[in-house]
Amino acid sequence: MSDAKRRTVADLQAAVGLRIDDEGLLADLAEGLGEVESVLREVVRSDVQFISDAAVHLVDAGGKRFRPLFTLLAGQFGTDGADGRSRVITAAAAVELVHLATLYHDDVMDEATMRRGAQSANARWDNTIAILTGDYLFANASRLVADLGPDPSRIIAETFGELVTGQMRETTGATDGDDPIEHYLAVIGQKTGSLIATAGRFGAMLSGAAQERVDALRSFGELIGVAFQISDDILDIASPSEELGKVQGTDLREGIKTLPMLYALKEDRDNTRLMELLEAPLTSSADVTEALELLRASTGLKHARETLTYYAQRARNELAALPSSPAREACESVTDYLAERTH
Repeated sequence: MSDAKRRTVADLQAAVGLRIDDEGLLADLAEGLGEVESVLREVVRSDVQFISDAAVHLVDAGGKRFRPLFTLLAGQFGTDGADGRSRVITAAAAVELVHLATLYHDDVMDEATMRRGAQSANARWDNTIAILTGDYLFANASRLVADLGPDPSRIIAETFGELVTGQMRETTGATDGDDPIEHYLAVIGQKTGSLIATAGRFGAMLSGAAQERVDALRSFGELIGVAFQISDDILDIASPSEELGKVQGTDLREGIKTLPMLYALKEDRDNTRLMELLEAPLTSSADVTEALELLRASTGLKHARETLTYYAQRARNELAALPSSPAREACESVTDYLAERTH
């Protein structure tokens, strides 16, 4: 494996907590990711230069590429050889296109100005261009999956529905009678877990894996997606800005109620100052600092860590259906990483 490919995989492993010691698996994943990148750039190309520029904007910005990496990893459990590998590469690219499309739309909804260290599409152009570019990527993802057959096409359509439903539920918030914590966990299951679940499902089924393995990787993906979001919620409160790579307390500034805050609102009602600070977005840096200090000492943060451990363990349990292998060990390492990164 070339030094460049080794560095690429090493960067990806560090970003998502994968630990892979097997040289053969490393080489195969590096090769696969290179093929996925080629498909991504080819499929978003348009005869209209402006469309190509907008569509490739976030492709060039990089990112963790966890979803296509997990698709490739799940493909290790099949038996279909070269034909299966080709289908898995196509599916991995499609899954990443869907993810990128949601980022274009998210930036419009969040009025973001930066994404992955680069100017967001809505800031560089405008909201309309960002939304239409997201739609363009969704269309190209559907085109890729259509070549894989009716079952994958149905699955990606169902995943679209989950993603949109999750976003709409997050936007409208919990209704009267809903438990805010259950609502939040359901939302992140749809917004984050559903696409990672599809990545695992595609990798396994399109490589010819047995149904038991397909089901296990699908469930693992959904649970690990929820766990990743909870861990990000915790880190936004518990980790210094220099470790996060972004301004700490972003959720507090934006008035977003993440899992530690929701637990605090339920279990730390006697802390009147914390309740006051969590009522609305915080514009003062002093208020953000105070809220962070109170949250770190709260029952809410402790309970969020316990919930993270619960989801990571459930995800690990799903892997029992898979044969012992370097690929299974890699999946297990992600659950270990999630448990470690927030303590």
